[in-house]
Amino acid sequence: MKILVVSQYFWPENFIINDMCQGLVERGHDVTVLTGVPNYPTGNFFSGYSMFSKDEEYQGIKVKRVPILPRGQNSNLKLFLNYLSYGLIGSIWAPFKCKEKFDLIFVMQLSPVSIALPAIFLKRIRKTPIVMWVQDLWPESLTATGAIKSSKLVTCINLFVRWIYRNCDLVLAQSQAFIEKIKATEPRVQDCQYLPNWAPSFFRPLPPQAQTSLPKGFLIMFAGNIGVAQNLSLLIEASRDLKDLKNLKFVLVGDGRDLPRLKNEIENSPLKEMFHFSGRRPTEEMPHFFSQAQALLVTLRPDPIFSLTVPSKVQTYMACAKPIIASLDGEGARVVNEAKAGYTSPAGDAKALAEKIRAFYHDSHEKRQEMAQNSLSYFKRHFEREKVLNDLECFIDVLSLKKEN
Repeated sequence: MKILVVSQYFWPENFIINDMCQGLVERGHDVTVLTGVPNYPTGNFFSGYSMFSKDEEYQGIKVKRVPILPRGQNSNLKLFLNYLSYGLIGSIWAPFKCKEKFDLIFVMQLSPVSIALPAIFLKRIRKTPIVMWVQDLWPESLTATGAIKSSKLVTCINLFVRWIYRNCDLVLAQSQAFIEKIKATEPRVQDCQYLPNWAPSFFRPLPPQAQTSLPKGFLIMFAGNIGVAQNLSLLIEASRDLKDLKNLKFVLVGDGRDLPRLKNEIENSPLKEMFHFSGRRPTEEMPHFFSQAQALLVTLRPDPIFSLTVPSKVQTYMACAKPIIASLDGEGARVVNEAKAGYTSPAGDAKALAEKIRAFYHDSHEKRQEMAQNSLSYFKRHFEREKVLNDLECFIDVLSLKKEN
């Protein structure tokens, strides 16, 4: 099958869409990606790239670049223009960049939802069916992070989202809890199915390997995007109730828009010695970092919309057979609890999080190992790469049969 993937983000940016495209190529599909110029998360174009970068090939995938404006750092205006540029310029460029006849258009819908515009434009011209994989619910995620406060603007975005859902032949949701929300947003959505995230194959259990860049001690590690939604100031509050625990360290590996503010807040904290920043690291190195930690941490702000999602780091943590400490509500907490992979506490509750960390600190080695094994076992049953790709191919086959009939 000839598949056009529409995604603002793609290699060398680190997103699951990279691995999905590789998996489809491995299964014999012909994959082309219409994407932007890489600039996430730094906000600047990656080395070797400019606004008008040439098309290239990656792991057998044809990569066609759309000129976009870089997102910048800590600028809502630049971020808005970055979002807008891909949707608009991509719609103009798509018919010229993607002249081949495709059997399917697959939209990777991270923020922004306007990523889908080039796909819908092509559908109108070529009558090609669209499958959209929803990773982020709009406009709810915007209001949850405080990015938009105008009720009129929220209403306009909601109408825009409904229009996008209606133009998709199949909507896939990364969380089971998303399905009801998507159908409530647009009752006329043609079909909506569950397709969870997974972890690329290099996320796997590794024996502890010394990392000179990490401190020694009992390490609780957070890895990934450091943004407003992750609410990592919670750790500063929790640390006040944990200062008596010998050698306890919080290690933060990653980058993001909230990193400068968080660093400044920790620097001014009397417990700053409990925290260590390791910066942004290549994704392929993360299993080696995880191997040094006693537990891995996942947090989100307390908001109804975040209670519907399963942060993708949950799958990567589980794939590496690590115990998880989660400050989550709803679906994310359900997954960790159902797996018996660690401890959960209500999102935003620093005291409850501190109690769970303390409990884990005092657990026996055998109990921690049991959590680690539970974590990996649950991943293999629910989130293993080949299983999810099999489900994706089944959804595509059913859609193709419907279109033929």
